[in-house]
Amino acid sequence: MRGNMADTVVREIQGVVEIARQVFRHQSEALRAIGEGVGQEFGKAVALLHRARQVVVCGVGKSGIIGSKIAATLRSIGVPAVFLHPAEAPHGDLGIVQAGDVAVLISKSGTTTEVCALVPWLRRRGVPVIAIVGQRRSLLAEQAAVVLDVWVRGEACPLDLIPTTSTTAALVMGDALAIALMHLRGVRPEDIAAAHPVGMLGRLVSLRVRDVMHAGAAVPIVSPQTPFRQMLIEMTSKALGCVCVVEADGRLCGIVTDGDVRRTLQRTEDIRPLRVSDVMTQTPVTVSPEAPLTEALALMEHRPSQISVLPVVDECGVCVGVVRVHDIVRSQF
Repeated sequence: MRGNMADTVVREIQGVVEIARQVFRHQSEALRAIGEGVGQEFGKAVALLHRARQVVVCGVGKSGIIGSKIAATLRSIGVPAVFLHPAEAPHGDLGIVQAGDVAVLISKSGTTTEVCALVPWLRRRGVPVIAIVGQRRSLLAEQAAVVLDVWVRGEACPLDLIPTTSTTAALVMGDALAIALMHLRGVRPEDIAAAHPVGMLGRLVSLRVRDVMHAGAAVPIVSPQTPFRQMLIEMTSKALGCVCVVEADGRLCGIVTDGDVRRTLQRTEDIRPLRVSDVMTQTPVTVSPEAPLTEALALMEHRPSQISVLPVVDECGVCVGVVRVHDIVRSQF
C-alpha cells in the first residue's frame, strides 16, 4: 500500500514539474514573438518618454500591478514617473497630470472602461498616450499616439482566463522601454546609487572594494614554497576561506581556497611533501580595490562555478587584500 502511495506522489510531482516547464515555454515563446515584432512604434514611444516632464502609468487589476512596477522601474533610473489609478483619477488625482507629461495606459483588451475614460481628459491637457495593449484594433489603440502591441495567443492559465502570459508581456515591454531610456539618457552606476541611497543596490554601486575588504595583517599570505601544513595553519588563523600566494615582491601568483584544500586531502594520502605551489590555483580571478562592489559580485557570480572570495590587487599586481561575498552582503547593514 505504501509503495503504491509513494509511486502516486512521484507521478504527481513529475506532473507538476512538467506543468511548470510548459508555463516557462509558453511565456518564453510569446515573448520571443512580441520581441521580433518590435519596430518603429517602440522608437516613437521611447522618444516621447525621453522628452516627458513626467510619465503617468495607468492600468486596472493585474495590469495596474504591472503598471505600478513599470513606474517604479522608471523612477529607479531617474525618470520621474507615477502610477495613477484610473478609478481614482477623475476624483481629484488627475491634478497630478500636467502639460508635458506622457501617459502609458495598459489594457490587454484595449477596452477597459476606466482606462479608456481617461483619454479625453488627457487630451485636454495635451498629454500624449502610449498604449500597451493586446488588441491593436481596440478603442484605446485607436485613440493613442503610439501603440505597443503585446498580443499573445493565449494565457498560460489552462482555462485561458487568468492574466499570466499577457501580464508578463506587458511587464517586459515596460522593462524594454526603461532599458532603452537608460541607454538614451546615459544612465551611470552613480545615478542608480543616487536613486537607491540606503538600499543594497545603492550600496553595491557607491561602495568600493577597499571599503569592505580585509587588508594588512588580516590577509592570509604564503609563498609558493610554503609547506602545505603551514599553509593550513595560516588559512585557519585568518579564517577567510583562502590564502593568497605571493612572490617575494608581493605580487599575487595564486590562491588556495577551502575547496582546494578539501580536494587535495581527498586525493592525497601523505601531505607532508606538498608545497603550496602543488595545490594553488594559478592566475586567479582578481579585483581592484577601486572597483565598485557590483563588479566584485559579478566576478564571483558570473562564472561556470561560482566563487566566494577574491584577492584584491593594485595596478602593479601586488596583493593588498581579500574580499568575500559575505563582506559584500554584510555591507548593506
